[in-house]
Amino acid sequence: MSELPDVFRLLSTAQKSPKGVSVYSQFVNRPAGRMLAAVAYRIGVTPNQVTVLSTLFTFPALAAVALLPPGPVMAVCVFAALALGFALDAADGQLARSQGTESASGEWLDHVVDTVKIVGIHMVVLVSFYRFFDLSSASLLLVPMAFQLAAVVIFVGGILTEQLKRRTGRKAPSAQPSALRSVLMLPVDYGTVCVSFLFLGSQDLFLVVYSALLVAHVVFMVAFLVKWFRELS
Repeated sequence: MSELPDVFRLLSTAQKSPKGVSVYSQFVNRPAGRMLAAVAYRIGVTPNQVTVLSTLFTFPALAAVALLPPGPVMAVCVFAALALGFALDAADGQLARSQGTESASGEWLDHVVDTVKIVGIHMVVLVSFYRFFDLSSASLLLVPMAFQLAAVVIFVGGILTEQLKRRTGRKAPSAQPSALRSVLMLPVDYGTVCVSFLFLGSQDLFLVVYSALLVAHVVFMVAFLVKWFRELS
């Protein structure tokens, strides 16, 4: 199985369930990750190497947000690097499942990188707000801080809930993937946060889009916490 189309078909059988996944991850990020995973499979790159490669796109983009004045060209470059890093993040898991090389160390590395990425993306927005934005009030510096809190709680809370379910043998009521749910999940998808950086060239527009995503994250955080607690009770 050396031809790229054959590898791509193999990877198509190593996909996670679309349940609870936003339309961006389902129709953009996972397919892009599958293509990158097929290339990685073809040239013999390991899943952990793909994970490391994703950081080489994500972290320089984050550094640019903190260090450089916002502008249209920068905004497009930051979005492209973040989106590619996110696609590579999807590729490593698909590659591991297709090769049967899933491991605790690989899952650990993936989660650690994701945690740094989620914390870092809002940290650099805070720095950018402080250094480059003409904010109407210093209280707006709380926006990325609150966003960081909500994003971390959703990410860590979801992982912890999944692990506790496995330990206790509890299962949530089964449900079919819902198109409406996929659309509703769009504001809390990391990919949507990446897309928001396309507006970084306009300070006012970025602030509006970023704040709207914060509101969505806070609403979903509360809903998820209630849901997870009930499932574990």
